[in-house]
Amino acid sequence: MRIKISVFLILISAFFLRTLNINSLLAFHYDQGRDALVIWDLIHNGKLFLIGPTTGLAGVFRGPFYYYLIAPFYLIAGGNPVIPAIFLILLSVVAIWLMYYLVSKFQDKQSALIAVILASFSYYLVMASRWLSNPTPMLLLSMILVLGMYFILKNKQYGWYVIAVVTGLSFFSFGSSGELFYVPAILIFLILNWKDKPNLKTLFISIVLFFVTLSPLLVFDIKHDGILRQGIAKNFVEEKSFVLPSVNFLKERTFFYYDSFSTKLFHSRGKTEVVFLSFIFLAFIFYLPSLYKNKFTRIILILLGSPFVGLYFYQGNNNNFYEYYLTGYYMIYIFLTSLILGKLWKINPQNDIQLRYKFINLLGKTFVIVFLILFLRNNYYPLNFKLLDKSNSPNSLGFVNQLQAVDYISKDSNSSKFNVDVYVPPVISYSYDYLFTWKGIIQEEKQTKLLYTLYEADPPHPERLEAWLARQKGIGAIIEEEKFGAITVQRRERI
Repeated sequence: MRIKISVFLILISAFFLRTLNINSLLAFHYDQGRDALVIWDLIHNGKLFLIGPTTGLAGVFRGPFYYYLIAPFYLIAGGNPVIPAIFLILLSVVAIWLMYYLVSKFQDKQSALIAVILASFSYYLVMASRWLSNPTPMLLLSMILVLGMYFILKNKQYGWYVIAVVTGLSFFSFGSSGELFYVPAILIFLILNWKDKPNLKTLFISIVLFFVTLSPLLVFDIKHDGILRQGIAKNFVEEKSFVLPSVNFLKERTFFYYDSFSTKLFHSRGKTEVVFLSFIFLAFIFYLPSLYKNKFTRIILILLGSPFVGLYFYQGNNNNFYEYYLTGYYMIYIFLTSLILGKLWKINPQNDIQLRYKFINLLGKTFVIVFLILFLRNNYYPLNFKLLDKSNSPNSLGFVNQLQAVDYISKDSNSSKFNVDVYVPPVISYSYDYLFTWKGIIQEEKQTKLLYTLYEADPPHPERLEAWLARQKGIGAIIEEEKFGAITVQRRERI
């Protein structure tokens, strides 16, 4: 009972952290503006669509289900993107609860409690949960995939339906490339658990469900003369995305793994954190045989092992592979870490004298407690710094700053006809296109005397901003200038 109460309180805290200051700090930029404009067209113009957000691969698109998932919340909120963001946050908290349930079934409630603590207070998981973007639902979908595999091992054939739907949605709608490796993981799971293979009826329904998740893209592909097939063939076949890796590539990819997953436990990694991470890795090697022997924990090994091995051979997209591509594995990694820490918490050496057993057990519990204290302390400072930001510094670029800039133009123009020129990295200003549309601020299509220039700071490429501002000098003279964090708005009179 105490563990359940603790889990409930931690989940409330997790939701609070993920929604704290979201009105001000919501990241609303290129992707968010682009997605919001599509949903605006759906709600206000009835414009249906068959594809969703673009991928990093030329000619390859995601399915539309992310848009349809968050569209009702844009409708309820009257276009305010904060409400859809809170909905995605809620899904991430459900994912933590589902992980608690699964870890408790796979191992024990102590391990499950550790999993909840890690997932709830990890800086990077908190920030990933606050991201208004298509990979965010993968935090939940990855746990639902594990649930489907659990059902199968409990002799419930409908687990294959769950796997079919989650695989289709993950790879074609919500995922960011890493979820490609769900497929070999599922095949390995099937081979190792052949006695639980789907019967003909289950196989047929699973295939149908999978193709239902794929159907919008299939229709789009047929309507556009096979553009998706051509894009997939070009990226994965013609460009030879999978090749034997060089020694240097193996080193780079290994460091990428370390950097991607160690940060989910420790935001900053000093000597102490590295020691603890190393010990957990050694404990993982030690417990690997028992983890593999357990048919339930073997699921986690298969799901994590698939991308770890497969990505050594994947060198597509010009070797560009970003950390968020692995969003579908964040929770699975936390799952595995909690299993290891749970085993250390309940060390039970066989055929040992009672005194030695008590001492070793005490060492294990001490390590876990110290690790959790270090984890909470390490993640507290960046969370405190990030989530309590008042968005009033010269470098602030939160949602509140964007609204202040847009509202300034609306009030300052005083219903006069005007134009707006916008500069944002990476150049396309979808975010402000949406904010002006949502706020009902209409600028003239023809050139007007009154001109506003709105630009965001661009620290990585200040030369681009300087060149843009130099061009603006020849267009209009500055009459007044206002700053809203890292955003500057200039009222100009066109020359």
